Amino acid sequence: MLQSQLFPKTKKESPKDAVSINHKLLVRAGFIDQLMAGSWTLLPLGWRVINKIIGIIREEMNAIGGQELLMPLMHPKEIWNETGRWESAKEVMYQLTDARKKEFALSFTHEEIVMDLLRKHVNSYNDLPVAMYHFSTKFRNELRPTGGILRGREFLMKDLYSAHQTEEDMNDYYEKVSDAYIKIFNRIGFDSYITEAAGGVFTENRTREFQVVAEAGEDTIYIKKDTKKALNKEVFEGNLDDYEEKRSIEVGNIFPFGDKKYSEKMNVTYQDRDGQSKLVYFASYGIGVTRLLGTAVEVFHDERGIIWPKSIAPYQVHLIELKKERNEEIKKKAEEIYDKLQNAGVEILWDDREVMAGEKFADADLIGIPVRLVVSEKSGDKIEWKERNSDKTELLQLDEVIERMCTREK
Repeated sequence: MLQSQLFPKTKKESPKDAVSINHKLLVRAGFIDQLMAGSWTLLPLGWRVINKIIGIIREEMNAIGGQELLMPLMHPKEIWNETGRWESAKEVMYQLTDARKKEFALSFTHEEIVMDLLRKHVNSYNDLPVAMYHFSTKFRNELRPTGGILRGREFLMKDLYSAHQTEEDMNDYYEKVSDAYIKIFNRIGFDSYITEAAGGVFTENRTREFQVVAEAGEDTIYIKKDTKKALNKEVFEGNLDDYEEKRSIEVGNIFPFGDKKYSEKMNVTYQDRDGQSKLVYFASYGIGVTRLLGTAVEVFHDERGIIWPKSIAPYQVHLIELKKERNEEIKKKAEEIYDKLQNAGVEILWDDREVMAGEKFADADLIGIPVRLVVSEKSGDKIEWKERNSDKTELLQLDEVIERMCTREK
């Protein structure tokens, strides 16, 4: 991608109302744009990061037998009435009425919709277990959406749902999903903690959250010393001497509902081996995809800008050409580097703009791509290599750059 053509350009100043790091840096660097409170446009750079995150999640969901689908965002009132959540979840749900006086909700989650699918298509024990997931927009009536893209009224989420014959099978799969979530967060680069918490509007039971330590977090967790286990402050009971208190961001949550909360209320059953009608055991599992974008910036940044982990960076290389006046040799060298890296499968952003060197370097630090390459009269027939999380520079030949980049990608 040529930076001269990239939309939009970077900004020198943060938005006046920005408090959180992710709000300031993602807007300045051109990853997101705010339409209104709690509603964000994912700009081309931001959408590239989101697609990297989705790719990681999709691989791990498929690895545990998840089947991807896509469910509607607008739901009839009747289906929410079956579980009583039209009223009990009213505070967080956007409810609306059409011209025919028919009432609908905009999805803030999809449990009821999945249960409707299950009762239509699951008949016998041969149809279970089943796990289905999608990447979908969610709408939640947050009274005070804050923290940049960390908490919105409209956001992208991955939700997985599983149905089982027995509680034991549900619990076994619940642990598989828990392990898959840890793999996802590790692949992104997060140091995450499995945290016991309350279920909120989803369930009366305790649930398992996945928390990432960050000062911008809304949660307070107590981490059991020398472990990856924690308790949310809302359920904490214990000796503080055994725990370390931290602020954190919830990046995932998993809910084991069993056979009562949804299956019994919506009459979702199957025929067992003996021909007996049994209730389906049900669980759901969520990851806030756009929240991961904001969390990454809160965790990985410095005073100059973002420092993307290579697994989710919008590009792997930021190529900068520096030339006095119109030095065609430098331009030609940059073109060669750009073409050969692209042919080697390396994602590259080329700063081909006619601006001062200081502006190019500042933008490279702000955008935060893992590797910066500089071609200039000073570098001669070599290329200056610098990684975003280091101040060390090296001079390399083009074939060395290609070999190193291909090695980094493995």
